[in-house]
Amino acid sequence: MRKLLIGLAGAALASTMTFAYAQDKEVNIAVSIPAADHGWTGGVVYHAERAAKLLETAHPGLKITIKTSPDGASQANALEDLTTQGIDALVTLPHNSDELTDPLRQVKEKGVFVTVVDRALSDPTIQDLYVAGNNPELGRVAGEYLKNTLKTGDVVVIRGLPIVIDEERQKGFDDAIAGSGIKVLDKQFGNWSRDDAFKIMQDYLTKFPKIDAVWCQDDDMAVGVLEAISQAKRTDIKMVIGGAGMKDMIKRVADGDAMTPINVLYPPSMIATAMELTVANFYDQVPVRGKYILDATLVTKENAKEFYFPDSPF
Repeated sequence: MRKLLIGLAGAALASTMTFAYAQDKEVNIAVSIPAADHGWTGGVVYHAERAAKLLETAHPGLKITIKTSPDGASQANALEDLTTQGIDALVTLPHNSDELTDPLRQVKEKGVFVTVVDRALSDPTIQDLYVAGNNPELGRVAGEYLKNTLKTGDVVVIRGLPIVIDEERQKGFDDAIAGSGIKVLDKQFGNWSRDDAFKIMQDYLTKFPKIDAVWCQDDDMAVGVLEAISQAKRTDIKMVIGGAGMKDMIKRVADGDAMTPINVLYPPSMIATAMELTVANFYDQVPVRGKYILDATLVTKENAKEFYFPDSPF
């Protein structure tokens, strides 16, 4: 029995030493994301910085460098600079998928583990891991709600940017309302910008004397849309459906605001999920490859409190 206990103690010590060694293993990870130019990307920056602190505390050998860029060209330059630092992995949310595909291919060719977040590349073979919200479902959930709630009606749409995730969201929405009594009067790109959406909505209000509802792919744009409607004093519009889970919009849903009866989640905290999975590839020795897609949860008055985070910047 004594020999057995000594053997077990030795095995436990060896396991602890192996774990400690694994935790101390030096790994350099770069995180390249857009600068906080609107609410959702502000949330991305917030969650990236928060996750970096927690992960570095959990893994003493881990170093995470976060670089924000105001546009695609700046991000391409940042990627080049980051790879000269001898990084083991890159977690990136590209400004524009097409513009960043070749720069990311060059990063991958250097043997770097590449995790892409949110905005899919035109060449998915470059990425080891892809983490995103469910873009087709975001559109589908919004479309299903409008179809089931309005039954019939005239709807205007404000899209995001002309990139892959916008196309996925729009297709999900179009498929959901196909064959229904919902008629789309117009679709315009609002660039996920509150100001741009405000101007587009002003044009819609001038162009169309009757609008039953508005669907826009982003909560920042929904804020601009609501302001335009308020200024125009239009009473025909029954609801504005956005998406992402901005705390102000979630609060409106929770409070029972008739103009914003629901929201569809597309959380900026997905950057933290991507970072955690990437770190696990190096420290937990688990196979981390492929796609990790979050749910597009329908937020209603009944469950809104679960998704309301008052301390969040978004």
